[in-house]
Amino acid sequence: SAMGALVLVAILAASCGSSASLAGGSKGASAPRDVQEVYSRADLKSGIAGFYDASSGLWEGIWGEHMHHGYYPKGGAKKDHKQAQVDMIEETLSWARAGPPHGKVPRDILDVGCGIGGSSRHIARKFGCRATGVTLSPKQAARGNELALEQGLGLRARFLVADALALPFKRGSFDLVWSMESGEHMPDKKQFVNELVRVCKPGGKLIIVTWCHRDLLKGETALKPKEQRLLRRINQAYFLPAWCSVSDYEKLLATHGMRARTADWTDEIAAFWPAVIGTALRPSGLVGLAKAGLSTARGALVMPLMIRGYQTGLIKFGLLTAESRAASPSGWGSEPSARKLGGRGV
Repeated sequence: SAMGALVLVAILAASCGSSASLAGGSKGASAPRDVQEVYSRADLKSGIAGFYDASSGLWEGIWGEHMHHGYYPKGGAKKDHKQAQVDMIEETLSWARAGPPHGKVPRDILDVGCGIGGSSRHIARKFGCRATGVTLSPKQAARGNELALEQGLGLRARFLVADALALPFKRGSFDLVWSMESGEHMPDKKQFVNELVRVCKPGGKLIIVTWCHRDLLKGETALKPKEQRLLRRINQAYFLPAWCSVSDYEKLLATHGMRARTADWTDEIAAFWPAVIGTALRPSGLVGLAKAGLSTARGALVMPLMIRGYQTGLIKFGLLTAESRAASPSGWGSEPSARKLGGRGV
């Protein structure tokens, strides 16, 4: 529509006008460590919270309560995209052998980077367990708790604003630790894995589903410059730090004596981004983007770059699962000091 075209032009103009401030980060921010990095850690924290505070309502209005990719089997028929997101949860649990018939029913799950809690509530209903979700966004946490009450899960699902790099839980608190597309936001992947492992009970299951860059080839010490530049442009819009590979996560888990099983589902999510772009370009989507603000609009504008990354083999949709060992190596994952829940953090 003509109105939609005008809105899109306005978004593009605003986005182009803001590129200088994006490239430099905030005043006083520490210098990026490599070409991928755009923001300081402090800027990432505030930027991620603001991005999801602004965009979550728009996403829920169009796509529903699940804020992650959908699952589309290779060569499979087209399906309802909301159902594809539910299928992603189910297929991931099945692949990871979490719960019956492969293992025990989990009693307490932690959803790290929970969005508005779609995965948490689905798993709580499926297994009849207790679910805790943590997010940087106060609006996401509040909305997650509202939906839990509306869906009759107020006593079994709770959502908190907390720091994923210093989780406010005791060691061994959860028998299923779930991270669905949040690892890409973590500026310290080692500490992120340390914390996931720390709060997982001995014998518990750890599941990480995350955007990664490709594994480096033999003889490579870094990604190609053009690949680094593409990731940097994506990082600017989505408030991401430097990326890592699935093999990097495997090595981090190995330091805890955990042998990870991995999978590449890049083909299985290929239909998702074109579908998201299609909804964003509808009149209602364009108006929603304009109302949501500049950071949400920038996220929409780099969606084609995500598709390019997947198509060229640079970006991978990686899965890892591992079982927590009975004992942990000394010197890692010290428990955070007691503090009030709800403090802002990654």
